[in-house]
Amino acid sequence: MGKFVECVPNFSEGRDLAKINAIVDAARSVPGVLVLDVEKDADHNRTVLTFIAPVETAADAMFAVTKKAAQLIDLNHHKGEHPRMGATDVAPFIPIMDSTIEDCVALAEKAGERIGRELNIPVYLYDRAARAEHRRDLAKVRKGQFEGLREEIGKDPARVPDFGPNHIHPTAGAMAVGARNQIVNFNVNLGTTDMEFAKGLAKKIRTSGGGLPALRAKEIFLESKGQVQMSTVLTDYRTTSIKRVMDELRKDLEPKGIAVTGTELIGLTTQDAITDYAVENLQVKDFKKDEQVLETKLLKLLSSWQAGANLFIDALANTDPTPGGGSAAAVNGAMGCALGQMAIGISLRSKKLDEARKPALRELAERLGSHKAELQACVAEDSASFDRFMEAMKIPKENPERKARMQSALRYAAEVPLKTARLSSEALAGLTVCAGSVSAQVTSDYRSARYQLEAAIRCAAENVFINAEGLEDKAYAEKITAEVKGYLADAAAVKA
Repeated sequence: MGKFVECVPNFSEGRDLAKINAIVDAARSVPGVLVLDVEKDADHNRTVLTFIAPVETAADAMFAVTKKAAQLIDLNHHKGEHPRMGATDVAPFIPIMDSTIEDCVALAEKAGERIGRELNIPVYLYDRAARAEHRRDLAKVRKGQFEGLREEIGKDPARVPDFGPNHIHPTAGAMAVGARNQIVNFNVNLGTTDMEFAKGLAKKIRTSGGGLPALRAKEIFLESKGQVQMSTVLTDYRTTSIKRVMDELRKDLEPKGIAVTGTELIGLTTQDAITDYAVENLQVKDFKKDEQVLETKLLKLLSSWQAGANLFIDALANTDPTPGGGSAAAVNGAMGCALGQMAIGISLRSKKLDEARKPALRELAERLGSHKAELQACVAEDSASFDRFMEAMKIPKENPERKARMQSALRYAAEVPLKTARLSSEALAGLTVCAGSVSAQVTSDYRSARYQLEAAIRCAAENVFINAEGLEDKAYAEKITAEVKGYLADAAAVKA
């Protein structure tokens, strides 16, 4: 399984659904991105988006959502209970599966540099990506919020950003980009309107006030509910658990007769934090999470590459219409890129390889990684294209929109395998050029990569041909057919 990271950008918009959807769609448009959760809050006027992405495209996805948010959100007209300094306020990269915190630091720097350079938004690196100790704490980075930072940046040397201009963006503000481990965003709603009491309680329990370690806390008044909320962030839930936070709050709430009217977990929360809360409350002895939680046991089995491969093969074998030949073509292409990456990676470690050849090989390996991620996205896109066509087919025949919708779906169904063929052809061309640099010990893998890419082009072409036949726009049909025939000719000319 390739390396993935979790990305959890927070946006200063929690009320306008059209804007929120546009930002989420910007993430989905990047190859390999899988959106897991969208948590919006009108009182906070904030949305927390959670998605995972391959290491190769994660920085591109973070840039894409930041760019879209900057186009849509004007902080001069933004009001909400949650502190904020930017349209995209905070953008952390979080290691999951096989990725590391070092991978995430590198991604934060890559995304931050591009955001600062292309969007003219000042970027502050925070948490594990921070270049200065005082910027590890997000609250310190965001101190003063948009309005305060607007006055200080360019005047206070301590507020010089890591990337971008030394002045505020007039509408998008500034942002914090970082790398961190998993946190828990946990809110507690209180049966009171006493903000002075809540303010004192927040200061008392948070780390900066001398309270619990690894805890941020802030009092917020929820206009929609007419009550106070204690908004907390457990920056290390193993040090300070959810139960410990609740126990600490109750020490001050119970003497005043203030009830907890409900709690909220914002965004996705790690299973360990929830399991720990249950185990602590139940006082379970000698509980082994890895062995006694059914879902954890199953996930470990299913997340192996063997299980993943078997699931896809079985899905191809059943009589459901998807996945089919188009998805198989994209998988072949992605496997060809992956095998090529492996062969190049091993060749780069060889002491016999001329140093002068290494830069080109490294560039090719990176390009193959990007193509692999795009081809992986084509697997799902191919199935989605069929679903779109079937939805159009269900429109009543007397509906004048039916024909146009069906033609649009057919066009999309032809364009996805065309993209698969193009990406596979580009990857095959790159591998062909580097033939003389491949180490002898991985020759079979290198050749297999080329065969996989050739198969991807042939399979994709068949799907282009069959969908192009149904297009009424014959000029366009001829154009894409000619294009894919060119990829077939190029593949046939390659000698492995």
